[in-house]
Amino acid sequence: MQKFLDDLISGDDARAEKTIPYLLEFGEALIQPLIKLTHSPDANTRFWAVRALSASPHTLTSHLIPLLNDSMPDIRAAAALAIMNHPNDEAVEALIQTLYDSDALTASLAGNALVRIGASATAPLLKVMEEAKTNVRITAIRALAEIKDHRAIPMMMKCLNDENESAVIQYWAVQGLNKLGLDMVYINP
Repeated sequence: MQKFLDDLISGDDARAEKTIPYLLEFGEALIQPLIKLTHSPDANTRFWAVRALSASPHTLTSHLIPLLNDSMPDIRAAAALAIMNHPNDEAVEALIQTLYDSDALTASLAGNALVRIGASATAPLLKVMEEAKTNVRITAIRALAEIKDHRAIPMMMKCLNDENESAVIQYWAVQGLNKLGLDMVYINP
């Protein structure tokens, strides 16, 4: 296994990517060595450890959640992407916090991961819609639109009826209502 781990962290991206299928053959025995690599001071090592964890069917969401707080945005983004491959309700709170990440890609991927988790993310996303700034709310409303939970309808209608609301938020509110089968003309009487 060590030879493949060495290839993974070699600094050669093509070599690292090619070695992942071979590493996965080690099954559950691979997880702890990869978790150990996520604590490396080297960002490239951490990135490839997260990438391999993402690919493994033996990875638990709980292995990935702490990585959303890495100092490097690439690792945080990779962790959010990995959670998309291993969605679980236990990640909702951490992903909600990640919506506020200073890195736009990381925040967007956190929104995508919340979509994969589904309806259990609806209530926390609705809270974000009440409290956050526009850039975070855009990601939250997009996630709500994709989740297609009827509990989001009042928030979507509120967004549409607010003439001061961001056009992007209103767009996603319309998309969400359409996805819920409520594709009609929305007017304020």
